[in-house]
Amino acid sequence: MAQFQEVSRQSSLHPKPAGLILQYGTAGFRTNAKQLDHIMFRMGLLATLRSKKTKATIGVMVTASHNPEEDNGVKLIDPMGEMVTPAWEDYATQLANAEQEDLLTALKDIIQKEAINMSQEAHVFVGKDTRSSSASLSQAVLDGVSCLGGLSKDYGLVTTPQLHYMVCCQNTQGKYGDATVEGYYKKLCQAFIRLTKNASNRTDDQKYLCIDGANGIGALKVREMESYLGNELQISLFNDGNKGKLNHQCGADFVKVQQKPPTGVEINPGERCCSFDGDADRIVYYYTGSDGTFHLLDGDKIATLISTYLKELLMQAGLDLKIAVVQTAYANGSSTCYLEDTMKVTVCCTKTGVKHLHHAAQEFDIGVYFEANGHGTVLFSKAAEEKIQQQAEDGNVSDEKKRAALLLQNTVSVINQTVGDAISDMLLIEAILTIKGMTVQQWDAIYSDLPNRQLKVKVADRRVIDTTDAERRAVSPAGLQEAIDGLVKKYRQARSFVRPSGTEDVVRVYAEADTQESADALAHEVSLAVYRLAGGVGDEPKPIH
Repeated sequence: MAQFQEVSRQSSLHPKPAGLILQYGTAGFRTNAKQLDHIMFRMGLLATLRSKKTKATIGVMVTASHNPEEDNGVKLIDPMGEMVTPAWEDYATQLANAEQEDLLTALKDIIQKEAINMSQEAHVFVGKDTRSSSASLSQAVLDGVSCLGGLSKDYGLVTTPQLHYMVCCQNTQGKYGDATVEGYYKKLCQAFIRLTKNASNRTDDQKYLCIDGANGIGALKVREMESYLGNELQISLFNDGNKGKLNHQCGADFVKVQQKPPTGVEINPGERCCSFDGDADRIVYYYTGSDGTFHLLDGDKIATLISTYLKELLMQAGLDLKIAVVQTAYANGSSTCYLEDTMKVTVCCTKTGVKHLHHAAQEFDIGVYFEANGHGTVLFSKAAEEKIQQQAEDGNVSDEKKRAALLLQNTVSVINQTVGDAISDMLLIEAILTIKGMTVQQWDAIYSDLPNRQLKVKVADRRVIDTTDAERRAVSPAGLQEAIDGLVKKYRQARSFVRPSGTEDVVRVYAEADTQESADALAHEVSLAVYRLAGGVGDEPKPIH
């Protein structure tokens, strides 16, 4: 076939470094940008095959999210804006790691296994973040698409969630929205304005928000969106990419891990601030107290605020819909207790990784999912959306029920249901605080986080660690879980778990307890147990001071 000859010819322009092996994980492929040219070309090929197989538009996003600027990466987006299915993650790994001379064999193997009709049309949407390497790498994706006769649309600079949104809009024939960046801003901002105009006595202070854009794509897109918000939200944007380095001492990941404000942001005590990550699919909020103490409102606090608001509206609207919050083992124990014991909301725990949370959230009428790192969204079943719409349009229900149903309807419109989206989540949080007349301090006071500590231990091979019970218990190596159980018993309100990293040869350790001192000590002791039982590399972990 002429197409295969073209693949052979072009793949030699995107050669694979001999012996390089990379794995497609939850974050797609992610490594130093210099090693990715062949990967991008091949993901263009794979996206074209996926489009032919599904007879739908597929997305390819060039980004390394919260990684340093010298890295880059790529993620594939399936027809409804969700992450690509696990079987195709395996194909991505096979195709990426095939040596140059075996590429056509690997490609034909996928075509045969999936019974792909190569004469079927293919459509691929491509987007990229602001990294200096993204321009040439996204071109390599476009080269791969055209090799197999696919049609591509290059969206240029977009956030990851925006590309997910475009793919979903395209494949639902506009039912979800208009597949343009302008369509995205209009849908979200109009819903936001309809929500906030219901709030009475809103002061300018309550409209003011300070945003750390992580020197990334989110900053550019917030600037573009401002004109659609009217004066309903007044934004001060820091780390907008003009002088700082992407994700360097700023962004959601930095703030969450370091438990301190980003550099380059001027915050007055009590002011509400939020940070995006590099590709704007994570968000965390924070403020400083009058005494200078730092207060973080992470994914757990966000999930609690949103689920509480939704549960109250469902009760006011008289709608019997099942709402649940999906968490991972990293969720703070206090948030789980508050949701289950006080709010009487169903909580389920799943393995780390957004695809696991997204899948679990689909089991309910309304599924709220957030990782503690601030990545998450809300999913509404089709049936739930229909019931909300019926209630909003029913002329026979009380004013209170109608108002609550209308609020729910606009809430659905402000949410990007395809994937966690920092911009959409920010508008949702701002709307909820406005409607409830809450300050960031009142939100923070809903419950107090248990002190916690995350560490990582370098090991020779992370695969020696095997876990069960949504990663909360270690099955191997022998004796590790018993050691952890013994250490946890020494502290009050304590728990700890370990899990292999998805991206590097380290074991991640999490510990929480009633005091920071205890959480630190427990995390250190568990790290030592991992080091001794799981083949630690380098020096023994040192105590935390």
